[in-house]
Amino acid sequence: MLGGIGSRRIDYFPSIWLGGSGAWAWIFTTIGGLSTAPNTSIQTSPEQVSSGGHGHGSKAIVAALVANLGIAIAKFIGFLITGSASLLAEAGHSVADTTNQGLLLLGGRQAKKEESDTHQFGYGMNRYFWSFVVALILFSFGSIFALYEGIKKLGDPHELESPAVAVGILSVAILLESYSFKTAINESRPLKGNRTWWQFIRQAKVPELPVLLLEDSGALVGLVLALAGTGLTLITGDAKWDAYATVGIGLLLAVIAAILIVEMRSLLLGEAADPESAVAIERAISSHPQVKFFIHARTMHVGPEDVLVVTKVEFASDLDFVGVANAIDSIEASIRQVEPSARRIYIEPAIYDPNRAPGSANPN
Repeated sequence: MLGGIGSRRIDYFPSIWLGGSGAWAWIFTTIGGLSTAPNTSIQTSPEQVSSGGHGHGSKAIVAALVANLGIAIAKFIGFLITGSASLLAEAGHSVADTTNQGLLLLGGRQAKKEESDTHQFGYGMNRYFWSFVVALILFSFGSIFALYEGIKKLGDPHELESPAVAVGILSVAILLESYSFKTAINESRPLKGNRTWWQFIRQAKVPELPVLLLEDSGALVGLVLALAGTGLTLITGDAKWDAYATVGIGLLLAVIAAILIVEMRSLLLGEAADPESAVAIERAISSHPQVKFFIHARTMHVGPEDVLVVTKVEFASDLDFVGVANAIDSIEASIRQVEPSARRIYIEPAIYDPNRAPGSANPN
């Protein structure tokens, strides 16, 4: 294995949130028609495996933006008619989601800018940055707003007016959100491969699709909570059920935002290539006929489809300067065959010293 080249993230959250059981797994399975268990019938291309999945799901982003904009307007109208706190919380959630989709599109556009003297590795990190901002907006505008409204209504509950309107709006919103979620699942399926949904969200280097999957699944759960709160309020005559649902929505959004913040922070810090890519790069280098010894390699995603590769190798002792230069060019071509995202490759000739650890401050 390559020293330091594999991608690892600290597991801050239990896998039950998107694992093989529980409400999240049921949503992914029911809406997307997919199992959360590994599906060996779906394979990924070498490019998708090596980079964590290419493409940034523009179709899914646009579908989510249109759906959430319509849902937000309907929810605000419903709140004005009914006075439902959970409808207001869900309206705030939809406004946050609509803003987020706009920011994801902005990040994708900015990432396409050509590299400059100031940013010599390009602008691919823009997609990670705006996805991180999305997580912050989801927490600040969505979660905190819902918690505030819920706690406020717990202290001063109000009867719902025209509850049938609230139920109708929430039901339509569930249908629209299901379409948006299904689109995100279909866009993610070719990139997911045989990984579980939780693994895909944790390991994907493309930030937009995990953001959409968590946002849309959270929106569906939030809508169900709002519908349940409205229904229980009607059945019991106690308006506090609507407030409880609102608090539940706020807590749900806080959890989703926390997961996204952790994941996007990891990508912003610069994650290594996936372990599969690490093995392929090592083999491409060490199997070259002019390489005497593979010392080490380091990789970093400077964008979802842009991998930086830095490696040290010991070449055959009989090579002259021209021979080393030709060998370097040949190795670069071999690396790009197994890792097409390796746009920048730096190979340093060195003499292997077994007494110097590869992970030391000045390795070989």
